[in-house]
Amino acid sequence: MSLLTVGTVAFDTITTATAKAERVIGGAGSYSGWAASFFHTPVNLVSIIGEDFPQETIAEMEARGIQTEGLERVLGKKSFFWEGEYLADFSSRTTHATELNVLADFDPQLPQSYLSSEYVLLANLTPAIQKSVLTQIGSSAKLTVLDTMNFWMDTALDELLEVINMVDVLTINDEEARQLSGKHSLMEAATKILTMGPRYLIIKKGEHGAMLFSNDGIFSCPAIPLAKVEDPTGAGDCFAGAFLGYIAREQSTSFDTLKKAIVYGSVVASYCVEEFSLDRLKSLEWSDVEARYEMLVDMMTV
Repeated sequence: MSLLTVGTVAFDTITTATAKAERVIGGAGSYSGWAASFFHTPVNLVSIIGEDFPQETIAEMEARGIQTEGLERVLGKKSFFWEGEYLADFSSRTTHATELNVLADFDPQLPQSYLSSEYVLLANLTPAIQKSVLTQIGSSAKLTVLDTMNFWMDTALDELLEVINMVDVLTINDEEARQLSGKHSLMEAATKILTMGPRYLIIKKGEHGAMLFSNDGIFSCPAIPLAKVEDPTGAGDCFAGAFLGYIAREQSTSFDTLKKAIVYGSVVASYCVEEFSLDRLKSLEWSDVEARYEMLVDMMTV
């Protein structure tokens, strides 16, 4: 049983109202891979880094069961870098710098051992890269999950729609769902997006939780109330990684399994935001995950 995630492994500089973290480890591949490893290993990682990326971080990933055969290092070049700043309430952020560096020429060629991956997460990247990975995987995948954002809707909509039509699950936030569908009501938006090809749609609503839509039904999961939010970067990637990690562990793609996967995704994402970078995930124990899972289930029980 194999799980693959493709996404950035990068450096971030993050400023909030109370703190700043400079050149910490970030990237959708980093967050999603680490989150998935709580539920299922190995995690086959596909990404690209520069000469500047620390080897000790790669060693930590490998110790978690994250396979790095598909992690390409380019000597003489720098890793992808993003710098952003959040408002005090974390409702929005401003990007101060985006340096593509090695990502500008990224054309992933999957290792032979990755081609039979059965559970595939296409984390936020160009639709062209996501399509390339899907094409290489072919028919071996039992479930494919696509995470995307409004930037690709603005700049590469035709390519994005082609990839959406190829996957089983699409995960986006509420603003992106409205933009993609042209509908304000999330129910109407979901109905239209499901005609674009995916069997399932997950709409993330930040502090208001997440919703799962399909022809099998609708499921709504609340967010966990948090006393402390340090850095929301990577929360969506953790959600997607934990979501697919649980599904791979259970070896089931039933609607009930996806519902539980959303709860676990929400749990891991809630821990991620408590510290900068991967720091909270590194100290997280399975007992912590289970405790917060039970708390969230209790919140939904009448």
